[in-house]
Amino acid sequence: MISGVFCSCSIEIVYMENSNTVHLHDEPFNEEVENKFDSMLPDEGEEMTREEAASSPDDLSSAEEEQALASLSARYSTYSRLQLAERLKELLENNPVDKIKDEVESIKTWFYRKQKESVEAPLQATPSSSGQEKLKQQEQGKTSIEDQFKELLARYKELKREFNRQQELIQQANLEKKLKIIEAIKELTTGKEELNETYHKFRDLQKAWRETGPVPPQNTSDLYERYHHTVELFYDFLKINKELKELDLKKNLEQKIQLCEKTEELLLEPSVIKAFRTLQEYHAQWREIGPVPADKREEIWNRFKNASTKINKAYQEYFEKLKEEQKKNLALKTGLCEKAEELAQAEIHTLKEWEEKSKAMVELQQLWRTIGFAPKKDNVKIYERFRAACNEFFNRRKEFYHQIKEEQNKNYQIKLDLCIQAEALKESTDWKKATSEIIKLQKLWKQTGPVPRKHSEALWQRFRTACDDFFNRKAAHFASLENSQENNLARKLALIEEIKQYTLPEDVQEALNALKSFQQRWTEIGFVPMSRKEEITAAYHEAINRLYDQLKVDESKRQLLKFKSKIESIRSSGKPGDKLYHERDKLITRLHKLENDIKLWENNIGFFSKSKNAEKMIQEVQNKIDKAREEIRLLEEKINFIDSVMK
Repeated sequence: MISGVFCSCSIEIVYMENSNTVHLHDEPFNEEVENKFDSMLPDEGEEMTREEAASSPDDLSSAEEEQALASLSARYSTYSRLQLAERLKELLENNPVDKIKDEVESIKTWFYRKQKESVEAPLQATPSSSGQEKLKQQEQGKTSIEDQFKELLARYKELKREFNRQQELIQQANLEKKLKIIEAIKELTTGKEELNETYHKFRDLQKAWRETGPVPPQNTSDLYERYHHTVELFYDFLKINKELKELDLKKNLEQKIQLCEKTEELLLEPSVIKAFRTLQEYHAQWREIGPVPADKREEIWNRFKNASTKINKAYQEYFEKLKEEQKKNLALKTGLCEKAEELAQAEIHTLKEWEEKSKAMVELQQLWRTIGFAPKKDNVKIYERFRAACNEFFNRRKEFYHQIKEEQNKNYQIKLDLCIQAEALKESTDWKKATSEIIKLQKLWKQTGPVPRKHSEALWQRFRTACDDFFNRKAAHFASLENSQENNLARKLALIEEIKQYTLPEDVQEALNALKSFQQRWTEIGFVPMSRKEEITAAYHEAINRLYDQLKVDESKRQLLKFKSKIESIRSSGKPGDKLYHERDKLITRLHKLENDIKLWENNIGFFSKSKNAEKMIQEVQNKIDKAREEIRLLEEKINFIDSVMK
């Protein structure tokens, strides 16, 4: 914030962050000085309203500057890295360092963006030995350019540091000079010169004050307060006569009237940017002009303030309109980006489709050129987004035209191999495996792209013939198999009926031989239709188990014999492996449960001895343990039997 304080009242010009709008207000009168000097003291009017002091748009730069920078950025996007480095060198050699900041940043951005693109660009083909040497030289060239660019950036930073140091020194020198001027004015109040001579010295010191440049910002406010306080003291000391005061006030009034007229003329200036900048100069001049007659004070201030407010308002409206237009442009360009990205990602498989999509992309590019700038913070980003989508689209199109012929030749080789594999399978009798393999070949055929047109039809007929031959043979085989399974069903039904009518002999061994014979005959009969398989198997087990129940053997042996019969039946089924593993897992689970139960029961026996009726309870638990151990023995025999048949 830059502020100035004149005597007991002043104009304050405030440059707010993210705003160029001038804020004006007056400080309250010093009544004592006002009464003493009448119209000598400046009174610049009342404080502006909040609406009048409304800030302008966020962007401190003018629209022309913003557009110029955007144009530079667009132009630098076409430069090579070497050209960007040469342009940076030219700027450093021919321009003040404080005037080239934005352009240097734009050059820096584009240089490293292109540097990254050059590093990440994929190779189109594996380079030969000579090509590798050439690539190596190119990499060395990239490093050289980057080193040169870094040296230029280092030079730029050093120039900026030196410039800032010099500015600080100059501002500090100005501060010291102005402090000496303040002291000199103080000394005038102690001198014994003639009034006219002292007054002329005072005027010379005022001129020197105005001609001295800016001071460090942190000292500005305090310095002006000290200066104007010292001027007040000087006026008190001089006790200027009425005529001299009126002459001085009249002169100041004439100067401020001229500033008012100039400010009002700015209302006719076509460029609101130029008008606003000129207004800043006028406000600086107004601040340096002394007080005016009291009866004109409010009138002249209101005139100047009203003209300033109109210019500020026009400036604000200009930027608000510009921001709205840029927002609309951003929305339009975002829409174009989305359409371009949709085209870039579209699935395109034919030459005709590529021609249609290419025409649509070119139309989007032409429309893009008719839309103005987006907001500064988004302008480069939205351009990069659109450019990336266009590049992706046209790179894909280029690859398509280069690869379409090669891909069709590859597809021809793939489909030729599929034909050979199908022909190798068409005579197979492993129906399930061969069917699965041929279905996989058919899926691969559908997934494989087109082949050269001259081979397409013949290749398809060859593949189709091999597949048809296999499935025709398979259909004939299973038609005959179905008749065979019906015969097996009739034989197994007859065997079940025979088992039901059979009476076991008294001799145990003879009875076991008969049961084994039934089991063997059942196994030798082939498969039955799947729809009757469970029904017929259950009927068989019911009949055979009835005979096992009639055997004159102990219960555990009977259970083992029945279990072996069941396992033999499973073994003769289509897929015994999975079923046998399942049976074994059930036995193992039951065995582990019984072992855990025995541990628990044995542990509980130790507690029963401390209770009444302990012997009875211990005996009951012991019976459970004995029974469980007997079941474990039987389970182990069953597991061993399954293991023996699975070997």
